Amino acid sequence: MAINKNHEFEELEGVKCAIVEKNISEARVAFLRALLEYNSYTVVVVPVVPKAVPAPPANEAGDAVPVEAPPAAAAALFTLGVTDVMFNATNAIFGRALKTPDGRVVTLAYWRQQEAVSHDEIPYFESGF
Repeated sequence: MAINKNHEFEELEGVKCAIVEKNISEARVAFLRALLEYNSYTVVVVPVVPKAVPAPPANEAGDAVPVEAPPAAAAALFTLGVTDVMFNATNAIFGRALKTPDGRVVTLAYWRQQEAVSHDEIPYFESGF
């Protein structure tokens, strides 16, 4: 059980893992897997199991009441974790602990895939103000 929402962990495929992100797309899994494996983390990915749809209620005659059909096959979602239970994505990003394959520090915008290239800036405390 996590102390707070920022450091969750659970068992994925029989291995205790720190949860990096839940309910993510296959493209996001590919991006995070490549980044985390480059930074020497062992990544575990499992598909999210959709919740069971409850049986439709019966009317007085015992017949099932028709309900709307569930939406067509929803996009597959995944949970991604790393086997290092001490890993915390927030601390790794703001602690400047992750590097991109081209040697730059991972920024929040790069992590969120808002930028194609991580633009590492000098921290304010090292800029000489």
